[in-house]
Amino acid sequence: MPANLTPDYERADAAYKAATTDDERMAALREMAATIPKHKGTEKLQADIKHRLSLLRKKVSKAPSRGPDPFYVPHAGAGQVVLAGLPNVGKSHLVLTASQGHAPVKVTDYPFATALPVPAMVSWQDIQMEFVDTPPVTSDHVPPGLFGTFRNADILALVVDASTDPLEETEELLAILQGREMALRTVTRDQLDPGNTHDYAALLVATKADLAMPGAIETLRELYAPGLEVWSVSATTGEGLPALTERCWQLLAAIRIYTKEPGQPADMKKPFVLFAGSTIDDLATEIHRDLAARLRFAKLWRPGHPPGLQVQRTEMLHDGDIVELHQ
Repeated sequence: MPANLTPDYERADAAYKAATTDDERMAALREMAATIPKHKGTEKLQADIKHRLSLLRKKVSKAPSRGPDPFYVPHAGAGQVVLAGLPNVGKSHLVLTASQGHAPVKVTDYPFATALPVPAMVSWQDIQMEFVDTPPVTSDHVPPGLFGTFRNADILALVVDASTDPLEETEELLAILQGREMALRTVTRDQLDPGNTHDYAALLVATKADLAMPGAIETLRELYAPGLEVWSVSATTGEGLPALTERCWQLLAAIRIYTKEPGQPADMKKPFVLFAGSTIDDLATEIHRDLAARLRFAKLWRPGHPPGLQVQRTEMLHDGDIVELHQ
């Protein structure tokens, strides 16, 4: 009896042959097992896949500890945006384009090419945010440790493919995340309930917008907004990426503060990024703890205020303020 292998199986088989790590091989084998047609003609092949998976599991379980958690991504830049999605929705391509080609990601036509989180820096005006590509999830499999990556994010971007069935993908992805007690809503970071460990800032990103079926993205908005904002982007054309990046900055609820030395122009290239609601004292502490201890007062430049206005350390800062600290 002929095997009649499906295109999904062929892609998973190609991913297995291209894999360079045991984690990648195991992910590809799981996909092969899930997509292989189940009939008498494939029984021998099914048994072979199960045997290879069993050998890999034993090898991984006997491997010595590799040290730090490979799924932990330290925060960098103004904030961390972690992408989550099913296989082949375009997360890696999105991160690559948003980072202007600098992200060390694999963009392939087959699923499960990303085995571990991959961070990249994305610029917006004069600051940078960290976008993190992640391995795909399915209802049957979530890589161990990946939910730690999701929970550590400042913002979770739920990525679905607008060119296929984004509604079905959204439902499956939300079921996976909500099944782990993650309550997702589009709010700024300072609006999250600090006493609720299940509360997360998130938005829904529909990729491949240039290939979307008519009305697909509008349907997502009707069903999920405003509780979960829907942003359409195309990594191929760049459509929507600047707006998405700006929205991520807004959700971080952060402010940019520029500093200057007495008698010198302000440094307008490298602002300090602080939480909204921060004060002069917080800025001084961010620069150096000893500076905060010695601080006497500060001078402030802000639209609508007299230039060089003297303020106390309790003065609340606004985005774009220029500050001169005096010890």
